[in-house]
Amino acid sequence: MIFFWLFVTFFEIGLFGFGGGYGMLSLIQNETVEHWHWLTSSQFTDIVAISQMTPGPIGINSATYCGYTAVVNAGYSVPMAILGSATATFALVLPSLILMILISKMFMRYMHHPTVESVFRGLRPAVVGLLAAATLLLMTADNFSTPTDNLWQFCISCLLFIAAFVGVKFVKVNPIRMIIYCAIAGLVLLY
Repeated sequence: MIFFWLFVTFFEIGLFGFGGGYGMLSLIQNETVEHWHWLTSSQFTDIVAISQMTPGPIGINSATYCGYTAVVNAGYSVPMAILGSATATFALVLPSLILMILISKMFMRYMHHPTVESVFRGLRPAVVGLLAAATLLLMTADNFSTPTDNLWQFCISCLLFIAAFVGVKFVKVNPIRMIIYCAIAGLVLLY
C-alpha cells in the first residue's frame, strides 16, 4: 500500500511543484514528514544534504532518497526500498513529462499571447515564495539546535548559514565550494 501512496504523493508534488527542485522541497517535507510521517525531520534534513551533494536535480534526488527511506522505515527489505525509490522518482517526473508533451506545441504558438505572459508573471512570485518556504522549513532545532540546548552549536550554525548566504549571494563563491567550506567548518568547529 505504501507504494501506491508514494506514487500519488510524488505525482501531486511533481504536478504542483513549480520552481524546480528547491521549490519542491517544502512540498516534499510537508508530505513525507508532516502528513504521512514516513520520515523524521532529521532524516529529511539528511536527505536534502545528500541530494545537494549528489549529481542531478535536487527534487529528483530528494524523491529518490525519500522513497527509499520511507519504504525502509515501513519495515520492508532493501530490494523493496529500491522499488520505493523508483516509484517516487517516476511519479515526480511523470507530470512534467506529460505536461511538456502536451504543452510544447501549444506554447510555441501562443507564447507571446498576453494571457500566457500574465500567467508566467504570476508564477514568478509563487516560485520565490516556495523557495522561501523551503528555507524556513529547514530552519529547525534539528539543524540549528537552540540557544538553551547547545549555545555553541546554535551560534556556529547561524554563522555558517550567514556565511553561506553572503558567500554565494554577494561574494559569488561557487555553491559547491561553499558546501565543502561549510562542511569543513562544521567538522572543525562542531566535532
